[in-house]
Amino acid sequence: MPLLRRAQVAALGAALLAAGCLAAPVAGADDITPSGCVQPGPTLRYLVVFDKGTAEPDADAQISAACGATTVYYPQIAVAVATSPDPGFGDKIGPGRAYSAQGESGTATGQSSRRKIDETMSAASLLSSTESVPSADLGDKQWDMRLIDANLAHQITEGDPRVVVGVLDSGIDPRHPDLKQALDPQLSVGCLTGKADPSVAAWAPTTSPHGTHVAGIIAAADDGKGVTGVAPGVRLASVKVVDDDGYIYPEYAVCGFMWAATHGITITNNSYYVDPWEYTCSDQQGQRVVTEAMKRAVDYATSQGVLNVAAVTNSAADLTQPGTDTRSPDNAPSHPVRGVNSNCAVLPAAERGVVAVSSVGSNQVKASYSSYGLGAIDVTAPGGDVHQKPANGNNPCVLSTVPGGYGDFCGTSMAAPHVAGVAALLASTHPGDTPAQLTKLLNQQAKPVQCPSDYDLNDTGVQDAYCSGYASFNGFYGHGMVNALNAVSTGTTPKLTGPTTDAPAQTDKGPTGKATPIGPEQLAAGQ
Repeated sequence: MPLLRRAQVAALGAALLAAGCLAAPVAGADDITPSGCVQPGPTLRYLVVFDKGTAEPDADAQISAACGATTVYYPQIAVAVATSPDPGFGDKIGPGRAYSAQGESGTATGQSSRRKIDETMSAASLLSSTESVPSADLGDKQWDMRLIDANLAHQITEGDPRVVVGVLDSGIDPRHPDLKQALDPQLSVGCLTGKADPSVAAWAPTTSPHGTHVAGIIAAADDGKGVTGVAPGVRLASVKVVDDDGYIYPEYAVCGFMWAATHGITITNNSYYVDPWEYTCSDQQGQRVVTEAMKRAVDYATSQGVLNVAAVTNSAADLTQPGTDTRSPDNAPSHPVRGVNSNCAVLPAAERGVVAVSSVGSNQVKASYSSYGLGAIDVTAPGGDVHQKPANGNNPCVLSTVPGGYGDFCGTSMAAPHVAGVAALLASTHPGDTPAQLTKLLNQQAKPVQCPSDYDLNDTGVQDAYCSGYASFNGFYGHGMVNALNAVSTGTTPKLTGPTTDAPAQTDKGPTGKATPIGPEQLAAGQ
């Protein structure tokens, strides 16, 4: 499996020893502890996959014997997160069973300077207060909500508070006035060690407004101030899976899906892809561990009644065609990408049962950056595009909440929460439906969007992308544009017929009713 070169690790260990950060080895011990474990550091975090059905004591024993320590074990899927300073941990635990995305990206040793999510704000500005947020009604600037008829849908329903959308992202600002009534701190958690941490400090945003922006698209309050989300009547859970360097390692995502599965979350929004590769290849050493662990986590969440929605990236890539991933970690070679129907895929969007979302601008044309591909896209939604100018001089990107106020971002990251919001409306009007049934309704309520006859965005005479398929299902838009009004006007759910392996209907395992907002004193105390 990919690990830091032993020479690099040894050099770092020597430096730490000289600095007094490590204890000196016993003379003649040759840097080997009595247990036979090499301890030069740095301590890396690993995702470890076991045979299904492995009991927790057995998994712990195997990790310990391989010179590691268990951070958390998820017996439902037989996946663990472990740490070890021994560069041979992967070999000791067994071939093809452990992988350190942290080690491959170089963040554990400070080698990587790449920041994946570049929308950053200072820590001070992230600690917003109610008084500092403008109170003007910004609804007229929300062209995206009008595009999916969200304002008309709200005349029928704004969603049921028993429906909870887990925002797997960089954290949600608990003080924002548009979000504090919807945000449920009891269902919020940080996953940046791979193990759930329910403290406010673990799930509140620190360096990125991304999660707060996504949350506002889903459920910002309909109070005549600021912006309004697609489903302002549902609840939100902040599930932090983006670290301060902008990375979403697979163990973070696994933790997020397992939290959703075990805490009654109805829908998850995933506006990211797992690191350290944009495309994870199951036939490459190490990455098959990520592929298997992610599959188990997503499948388990689905089996527990969770509908998962995910963005398909901003690479303008045809996800069904061969290519090369040039977005590899620092100091690592690029590797072949063969699309979602082969061994390489964008995770979690390509997972079975996940609703994959592309992005359109205000003109309902595929955004220039949005990835696409026939069979890779389920539905589309507004994500904004600077090439498509909305009417009335509004910003071409999507306006939503950010810590301390409001901001405009473009991306499939913004398209996915529109779909999660429509799914939340469907879950509100069709309580007890399985993820498969909600997915079928999402596809049925979407408005078909035909392939454009000309997709030459820069007037160069060359098509910038090719749309295949037909009006009601194609590579740019899948089944079409989600529509909130259609979603709440569907009436009784048409039950699926024939044999099915889908999960039983979700039960409300979490608290009911409105969330209890978290106060400034709790945030300051890190509770």
